[in-house]
Amino acid sequence: MRAARLSVLTAVTVVSALTAVTGCTEKSDAKSGDRVINVTATDSKCTTSAKQISAGHIELAIENKGSKVTEVYVLFPDDRVVTERENIGPGTKQRVTAEVKAGEYQIACKPGMKGDGIRQDLKVTGGKVAARDPRLDQAVAAYRSYAQEQADATLPLAKTFAAAVEAGDLEAAKKAYAPSRIGWERTEPVAESFGDIDPKVDVREDGLEEGQDPAKDWTGWHRLEKSLWQDKKITAADKTLAKQLITDLTDWQNRVGKAEITPTSMANGAKELLDEVATGKVTGEEERYSHTDLVDFKANVEGAQKSYELLKPVAKENDAALVTELDKQFAALDALLDKYRPNTSSYAFTSYDKVGKADRKELSDAVNALAEPLSKLAAAVAK
Repeated sequence: MRAARLSVLTAVTVVSALTAVTGCTEKSDAKSGDRVINVTATDSKCTTSAKQISAGHIELAIENKGSKVTEVYVLFPDDRVVTERENIGPGTKQRVTAEVKAGEYQIACKPGMKGDGIRQDLKVTGGKVAARDPRLDQAVAAYRSYAQEQADATLPLAKTFAAAVEAGDLEAAKKAYAPSRIGWERTEPVAESFGDIDPKVDVREDGLEEGQDPAKDWTGWHRLEKSLWQDKKITAADKTLAKQLITDLTDWQNRVGKAEITPTSMANGAKELLDEVATGKVTGEEERYSHTDLVDFKANVEGAQKSYELLKPVAKENDAALVTELDKQFAALDALLDKYRPNTSSYAFTSYDKVGKADRKELSDAVNALAEPLSKLAAAVAK
């Protein structure tokens, strides 16, 4: 879970006309053939170069001119995520490719990665959309099945964890905690695309929004993690939270099959999983009490690799050099992670508090080496 955000899954972009968040906005349609929307983010504004574009593949060309790290989203009217790019540092640029259908959307910049973001309307009109390669439709169908399988497999493991908490069995709950999160971590971008589920089950205390009270508003795995490892006790409130976790995960399980999934959202979701690793797992922030970060780390990488492998036949045809580099970097990162588990067929990893600074840097470098080419996968499948 990234620290406080709207949520995530796909990616989008658009074209020409200047828009200021706090003032009037020029009406402007994207020119025919122009598929890029320039998004300029500051600490108080979100300027977009187009208010309207036709359906199909589009690209957001994002520049952060503010002093805070920001995120940029494309959102459905109900706040489900169409596309997102996180951790855009001050003075940096990012590009994101995505696929959008006709409809009403909003582009949101989120300075400091907090709150609902500064928003601009975006209208996507109908138009002739190029036929999709049948192999990409097959990839989407296979990924949808994979996401559902992961959700279905998570529930029994989560129920084992919750049952141990409800029984007041501290050691059994600790043992069941990390396995209960694997399926979620593999497919987290799908869960985050719904917007409301992720903050209930996977938020960290520092990810709560301003005004939220940890005693009342903090729920999910990490709240229970703190009780088990830091407080070293299970309270009546924790038992109630364990029941709520199952309710929320069941909601996730029931909604997975309805998620908006496109080839570009799969590709961008893979990149998002690597971002999860870079901003939470490598730093040790995600599992700060249990130190089970490497379990999450491996699950994130597996989920990213699943999306990549499903998209690989088309990506290889469109950009063979990119595929060669991705194969190389995935293999290198997998081999590095295997150093931290004695049995490569299990998820028993070294406790992350035992991983030294130099080793953490090696892991970070390997993640960055994979993340850079992975950021180009969406563009490769959209060609």
